[in-house]
Amino acid sequence: MQAKSKRTLWLTVAVVILLALVPTLGSKYLVDLSTEILIYALFALSLNVLIGYSGNISFGHAAYFAIGGYSCAILLTTYDLPLIISMPAAIILAGLAAAFVGYFCVKLTDIYFAMLTLAFGMLVWAVAFKWRSVTGGDDGFVGVAVPEFIGDRYSFFYFTLVVVTVSSALLWLICHSAFGRTLVAVRENRMRAGFVGVDTKRLRHTAFVVAGTFAGIAGTLFAMYNRGVYVESAFWTESGQVLIMTLLGGLYSFFGPALGAAVLYTLQVSINQYTEYWPIVLGTVLLVIIMFLPDGIVGLVQRIRSQFARRA
Repeated sequence: MQAKSKRTLWLTVAVVILLALVPTLGSKYLVDLSTEILIYALFALSLNVLIGYSGNISFGHAAYFAIGGYSCAILLTTYDLPLIISMPAAIILAGLAAAFVGYFCVKLTDIYFAMLTLAFGMLVWAVAFKWRSVTGGDDGFVGVAVPEFIGDRYSFFYFTLVVVTVSSALLWLICHSAFGRTLVAVRENRMRAGFVGVDTKRLRHTAFVVAGTFAGIAGTLFAMYNRGVYVESAFWTESGQVLIMTLLGGLYSFFGPALGAAVLYTLQVSINQYTEYWPIVLGTVLLVIIMFLPDGIVGLVQRIRSQFARRA
């Protein structure tokens, strides 16, 4: 194992251990905030499979987040199915939806790919909004029947920590496998990769399915945590927010999007306590990223370390 990989592994283990100790601090607010950050961190990591590794920008990624959330909520509550069935079924449905949408999207590239993801995302939002008898429409699907063993904030926090940790580990293995390295080659030069025999469409489609499936996992956790799912979860603004999280952390770093999710969500919660003008702050953050932090926080840290190394 390379030295960089070892450092990343030990840093990840340390972060997980520190997170596991959060409930011992006696702050319910901190437990709730940590749970929400974990969910959005997984959401951002799933999007990074598309953007950071395959080089495709999606403006409709929230669709699979919402599909996972709605499916899990409906199966748990309307059909009274156990979690061991409801959650995997919801994740599979999110993956199948991503497979269907991805089949059409990977036929296109660049802005056309991005706009088609937006179109499908808004279609999911429209279905959730209009299908009131199933989804609750603009009132949302509320009163999700969460199993008793994760019914309180502390047990649900540990459940979320385990699910997000396992999911992140799986994503790490996928992104650092031969598949992930080939995906990066396609991102860098799609035409050259095609010339050497890589089926670029199939590879990009697989990445789309992986991203949608893990977004569905984050959606199931979101639905159970909030005891409800709302149409805003499928709206394009949700896709835009997770995109900014990914950009803020750093596209070309595996854990960068998780860091971006932690920073942006904490900033959002803090600012919303004092003012209602969070969208203005969000726009300012996006401008700062584009103008001064093209490689995100991780890229900034790497540049600072490089400068210190040269001086030393």
